[in-house]
Amino acid sequence: MFNILALNKIAAIGTDELPKDKFAVVSECATPDGIMLRSADMHSMEFAPNLLGVARAGAGVNNIPLDKCAENGTVVFNTPGANANAVKELVLFGLFASSRKVVQGINWVQGLAGQEGVAKTVEKGKSDYVGPEITGKTLGLVGLGAIGILVANAAIGLGMKVIGFDPFLSEANAAKLCPDVKTTKDMDELLANSDYISLHQPLNAETRGKFNAELFAKCKDGVRLLNFARAELVCTQSIKDAVASGKVACYVIDFPDENVLGIDNIITIPHLGASTPESEDNCAYMAAVQLREYITNGNIVNSVNFPDCSLARTGKTRVCVLSKKAACEELEAAFKALGTITGKSCASNDKYKYCMFDVDGNVADVIAIEKIADVIKVRVI
Repeated sequence: MFNILALNKIAAIGTDELPKDKFAVVSECATPDGIMLRSADMHSMEFAPNLLGVARAGAGVNNIPLDKCAENGTVVFNTPGANANAVKELVLFGLFASSRKVVQGINWVQGLAGQEGVAKTVEKGKSDYVGPEITGKTLGLVGLGAIGILVANAAIGLGMKVIGFDPFLSEANAAKLCPDVKTTKDMDELLANSDYISLHQPLNAETRGKFNAELFAKCKDGVRLLNFARAELVCTQSIKDAVASGKVACYVIDFPDENVLGIDNIITIPHLGASTPESEDNCAYMAAVQLREYITNGNIVNSVNFPDCSLARTGKTRVCVLSKKAACEELEAAFKALGTITGKSCASNDKYKYCMFDVDGNVADVIAIEKIADVIKVRVI
């Protein structure tokens, strides 16, 4: 029986994919075999050697210590694209909200409660909340992953011009873009031509605080910035200064903290990007299936620390090896001593290697494999 620790509430459509005769989903466990979570912070957790996998029901993994997990031989999964439509819809709301001052107008009207002659007051004061239409304007998208692609195509459908920047744009993703979407490898070109900018980059050392005073200076005056990716992509003091000066007409952020509250023309949304029942179901299902497949068959799909690798069953026993640099030749030689190899699959990323070998007999002793340099974990299934 494999114990799966749920650090957050996981939709039943996901946990139902973990057969009850093999898996027990629990809310407390000191040494779980797997972990499922959404936004819980794992950075202070200690990991037992038996922890096989961590499945994040969502795309971002900043709440998970990826290197620490890798060193423990723990594969971390996410669910790219599972919540993309939910976020896309909220980005579209952000586009309209940043232009038409609807949120500010609603808040103003609510403040009139208890007064007389509200209708006349509204007609007199509504001119303070005039805003432009988005049709014909240019939307710059920084990042063209699952969400960015959906936003780009939807914006074209709304009559906008779209320019996208993504230095890692794959051919597969490029093929999903509407032909009217222009792509560029020059961030300055996007900044200079965009009336609206929407961020869809991951947070890492290179992108942290990237949108700062230097970049804002390259933008059009009165640009509108949408951040449904990660708060830390934008320098807080720089965006406050840019909004105060009018350089940025409006900033919409889905990750508010105390530093951006109560400021005119900063619209704060309480992290609702993926908060739809459909999104939660999609993420939970995808996370559970990936975790189950790895634990029961060793196949890795959508890992963020180890390479993806899959193999159809061809032998009686499967041996899986997570390593740093171990050569496939060394592993293969060690496996030949265990029995006839009936199938194998190996994959690498810039840090780690993963190999699966199917053999035709039982495997009781993997000590020789564990002694190979840089091997992290060996598992017999």
